[in-house]
Amino acid sequence: MNQSISILGLITGASLVVQLVMAVLLLLSILSWVLIFHLGAKLGGASRFDARFEDWFWTDSINKQFATVTKETERTALEAVFYDGYKKAADLPNAEQAGIAERELKVALGREQNRLEQGLAPLASIGSVSPYIGLFGTVWGIMNAFIGLGQAQSVSLATVAPSIAEALIATALGLFAAIPASLAYNYFTAKANSIYERRALFCESLISALLAKR
Repeated sequence: MNQSISILGLITGASLVVQLVMAVLLLLSILSWVLIFHLGAKLGGASRFDARFEDWFWTDSINKQFATVTKETERTALEAVFYDGYKKAADLPNAEQAGIAERELKVALGREQNRLEQGLAPLASIGSVSPYIGLFGTVWGIMNAFIGLGQAQSVSLATVAPSIAEALIATALGLFAAIPASLAYNYFTAKANSIYERRALFCESLISALLAKR
């Protein structure tokens, strides 16, 4: 019997509670990987789009670029921050544009950041809760193992080892779900903060350009 078959046998031979714990951890692991791929694509796409938009934006006047952005049917990332933040100030005199635009840009920046960070909270929860769920399964399995030992007439390593091993599988599954989720959460949080800082610098540069027009 090879290693994979023996592990499968331990899982199928575990108690119902331990099997439920394993199933929950497997679902959490699958969910975490779905979130990882989704956040990776979303944050990577936003970062690349912001870079292209910023390079394009400073090639002409603010009002001309706003007119171009207004014609688009859908706006995302830094383009949406600029449009939502500047649209109320576009038709105002230069003396009023900067103040109105600054307030609106802060609101738009926060709104887009909330959209960007959607999915981080569930990933953090999976990373923090999974080890405890696995530990619960292990404790329950070991408890049942000792109950069984107390009822057995003879005890040997051959009778103890399978019960302990199947209980420890729950802890291993908990770590299997938690470690990628925790690493991904830390990475994506840093990536989201980097995008926010870049967008904030763009907003400050935009306000400075508006102030220079006074």
